[in-house]
Amino acid sequence: MAQSPILSPTMRIVGIIGKVLIAGGITLLLFTAYQIWGTAIQEAHTQSALRSSLEHETRNAQVRRALAEATALAKLPTGPPVAAATTSAPAEGKAVGELRIPAIGLNQVVVEGTNTQDLRKGPGHYTGTPLPGQTGNAAIAGHRTTYGHPFYSLNVLKVGNPIVVTSIQGIFVYDVTKTQVVAPSNSSVIANTPGVHLTLTTCNPRFSASTRLVVTGVLAHSQLFANPGLPRGVAKRPKSNNLAGDSNGQLKDAIFWGALVLMAGAVILLLAHLFPRPRWIIYVVGTAGLLVPLYVFFGAISPLLPASF
Repeated sequence: MAQSPILSPTMRIVGIIGKVLIAGGITLLLFTAYQIWGTAIQEAHTQSALRSSLEHETRNAQVRRALAEATALAKLPTGPPVAAATTSAPAEGKAVGELRIPAIGLNQVVVEGTNTQDLRKGPGHYTGTPLPGQTGNAAIAGHRTTYGHPFYSLNVLKVGNPIVVTSIQGIFVYDVTKTQVVAPSNSSVIANTPGVHLTLTTCNPRFSASTRLVVTGVLAHSQLFANPGLPRGVAKRPKSNNLAGDSNGQLKDAIFWGALVLMAGAVILLLAHLFPRPRWIIYVVGTAGLLVPLYVFFGAISPLLPASF
């Protein structure tokens, strides 16, 4: 019976390095798949829950009917634009209303807030700016390539394209007036303005956060609902001077889970070296067990990336 060749220490080191490089490449591919598809699945689940909340928790029959018609792309209101009353915003992470942009096929529920957790749920309303339909400049941020990428095609919008927001206060149709690319620190685009405006922001270009793509619209038509039942209030201005898109994750969490994944991978390689005959079983079982901490590790890395990435 032929004996296995005895490998020199150098060859063994090269073999180990090769396995590490292969594992690293596979991990990178898995993370890319997680960012593009895994986060989209998470966002879709959250959007479903938010939409259900928006449709069923309100007691206003007009709102329920409008949301149902908006989902079916019913005829948009054509009456003269009338601003809604100034009211307090929902709690952070709660539904603000439904955002539709027919030109790019967008139909998403907007949440209050633009931090990492908020934007994982869907487009986020900049806390402190007026709510959609109210006097001033209502501002909304959204992901460009991850978590359902609601603003992926924001760049194709042209002047005159309608943007429709349905909230508990009414249906508000904005016409696009301008698109521009600005620095992440240029918060002047979400500053309050006379009139009734809507501003959408997202990271630019795709798969990058070096700049921000900004789309501005002005209220063209509106249909107010009777007795929306919202408390009047005056919104505070945003705390941050930067546009949404900065990372705000915890590096220590990523380091912890990354170290755990590395240790688990090292244990798998060690067991495969000590028990070579059932090596394939060790790799299969070990890889299956590694998927759980790897998934958590990916989730810890994501907040370190730009929030609107």
